[in-house]
Amino acid sequence: MSTRPIISLFLIDDHQMLIDGIKALLEHESEYQIVGTALNANDALEHLKRKQVDIVISDINMPDMNGIDFARKIRLIKPDLKILALSMFGEKSTIHDMVDAGVKGYILKNTGKQELITALQKIASGGTYFSEAVDAELNRVDDTIDRRFVLTVREREIVKYIAKGMSHTEIGEVLCISPRTVDTHRTNLMRKLEVNSIAELIKLAIQLKLID
Repeated sequence: MSTRPIISLFLIDDHQMLIDGIKALLEHESEYQIVGTALNANDALEHLKRKQVDIVISDINMPDMNGIDFARKIRLIKPDLKILALSMFGEKSTIHDMVDAGVKGYILKNTGKQELITALQKIASGGTYFSEAVDAELNRVDDTIDRRFVLTVREREIVKYIAKGMSHTEIGEVLCISPRTVDTHRTNLMRKLEVNSIAELIKLAIQLKLID
């Protein structure tokens, strides 16, 4: 009789109590094995270089590194490693930036055991999972704002570096992404802002104070 493969997990949070809480929730779930924990991002990165891990459950507000930068660094070390973000809140721009950085799921810290397991199952099988509150925030539309002019942190970074005259390769090195990804962001930005050239993109971004 075949059995499901064990899903290995690594937990990161600067509060030991939360780590202990997740351990307790999964203690009797034989499908999951917690292979390591860390209280900060830098320690976690060192462990993850050496460990075989399927899913990282990570806080997005750590004392030494924010979750967006942490996710980017993980993608450089192990591109196939899946990340489930954990947060106290679901602010829209933060969620978008985490997704852009490569996370496969985003749940709130007040989630229950069943939702945590559902998220892990979907991510392990190649899907994504966003808690109901997070999904609602992602789909919330402010009618007073022209949605073309709402840029994520990553999009603002791309425009800023383009305005400095940096090449796709140089921008990619700074942001830990490939030149092709930079080009995709540039194309999407031009479409989003309805401009036809880099000069128009930079001019409009400055006029709208989308960049400094």
